[in-house]
Amino acid sequence: MLKHLVWAVALGACSLLPLAHGQTAAASYPNKPIKIIVPFPAGGTSDVLARLIGQKMTDAWGQPVVVENRAGSSGNVGADALAKSPPDGYTLALMDVGNLAISPALYKLPFQVPTDFAPITMVAYSPHLLVVPSKLPVNNVAELVAYAKAQNGKVNFAAAAGMGSATHLAGVMFAQRTGVAWSYVPYKGGAQAMTDLVGGQVDVTFNGMVATYPHVKSGKLKLLAVSSAKRNAQVPDTPTVAETLPGFLTGSWQGLLAPAGTPKPVVDKLYAEVQRIVALPDIKERLTTLGAEPLAMSPDQFGQWLKLEMTTMAKVVKDGQVTVD
Repeated sequence: MLKHLVWAVALGACSLLPLAHGQTAAASYPNKPIKIIVPFPAGGTSDVLARLIGQKMTDAWGQPVVVENRAGSSGNVGADALAKSPPDGYTLALMDVGNLAISPALYKLPFQVPTDFAPITMVAYSPHLLVVPSKLPVNNVAELVAYAKAQNGKVNFAAAAGMGSATHLAGVMFAQRTGVAWSYVPYKGGAQAMTDLVGGQVDVTFNGMVATYPHVKSGKLKLLAVSSAKRNAQVPDTPTVAETLPGFLTGSWQGLLAPAGTPKPVVDKLYAEVQRIVALPDIKERLTTLGAEPLAMSPDQFGQWLKLEMTTMAKVVKDGQVTVD
């Protein structure tokens, strides 16, 4: 009996070693430079957010935070680099809905989002705006649905960031919920899509606020709805799609992640710091100019959100028979 007791105590002590190690690591973290991988080219929302957060971390912790752009394969190159990095908190990545929730449904990936990454926090969420040319004879979601059905497949939807993008899948989700049939016109970027929408070459799209709202303010585009769960503070008089289609929610979001196996105390310390940063007045103002709102979900909340988004997008892709070249 004594021998078993000694063995049990020894096992208990061993089980505490990882926790103790993690707490020790968090206490001294960071003691060298941190790298944030952005799996997209410089200048995009993820890149801007990474640099804003990185600078504030540098200011607070006295260690350089370096942003490394590793673009390629819809963000999958940078994501794979994170998955293969040491789980010590010194290599992070700021990724988005595309490569975290959509890519797993479209591509055969060398990594698995649920098992190869440790969620730290969702940083920001940006709703899509549902817009049409100013001359299109519709003024709300219900009228758009009726118009599209009456046109019998002749309405063109601009996939502003290409097939398989978050904006394209927003259009697919809308069509699935309403029963409309429209043709998808792929674009390499939002700028040309907006030009063609203003000119009437295409009829409707979901797109981000920063690229879209200036055309709404100028009167060249008509804003029908926002894709967020509640009305957006920048356009408080504009209804949500969900007011007509309950539960409809799309948008772009960015999150900070570490490699799986990163000590929990280090993850928690990073989460607390990002939570502090996105609450700063200058950061909140900058996010507003990007058409985004800070969220700073906890690691557990962000992990649950990831699973939900992956399930939702997988169903949209499967039901819509969405493929990419």
